[in-house]
Amino acid sequence: MTKIGLIRHGITAWNKEGRAQGSSDIPLHEEGLAEAERLAERVSGENWDVIYSSNLLRARQTAEAIQKRNGSIPLHLDPRIREVGGGIIEGTTEPERLEKWGKNWREMDLGFEPKESVIKRGLGFLQEITEKHPCENVLIVSHGSFIRHLLRELVPQTDLSTPPKNTSITELLIKESKWNCELYNCTKHLKAEQIES
Repeated sequence: MTKIGLIRHGITAWNKEGRAQGSSDIPLHEEGLAEAERLAERVSGENWDVIYSSNLLRARQTAEAIQKRNGSIPLHLDPRIREVGGGIIEGTTEPERLEKWGKNWREMDLGFEPKESVIKRGLGFLQEITEKHPCENVLIVSHGSFIRHLLRELVPQTDLSTPPKNTSITELLIKESKWNCELYNCTKHLKAEQIES
């Protein structure tokens, strides 16, 4: 039985400004670095064997914070778990998109990565991971849209109406080729900080 911990990276300046990031390589905001530290502290009290991260900087910085706090846990970068490509909307806010392309911009051909491509690379990656790490606990640091695409495919019965929050953990278990979502979008490590301050 393989356990997967899906983590969305910490917050970036573009997240705060409501800008579409996609495959743009944006670093964590100062606040995102602090979130990653709190996440790393939480994860250090749990049992994880290996970390895989998107090779985009915001995910990598989040994964490196976890690795630093957890000593010898190996970290591997993999481009297959990058964010969904956003085409020419990357770097824009919703008001800017409405002004430039109108209210039906989502239906236009603006260079978005096709859903089928996202699913294919995501499922291929996960299959390889579960074969490589049977009966291990694997952390995967990735991105909000990518995580939602994957979860819709793997655990369609799960309520995904709330998008994954920055540094949230979603836990999946695969048993006898069937995926179950044990935990969704958990950010208890951030709530603990809010209580203290």
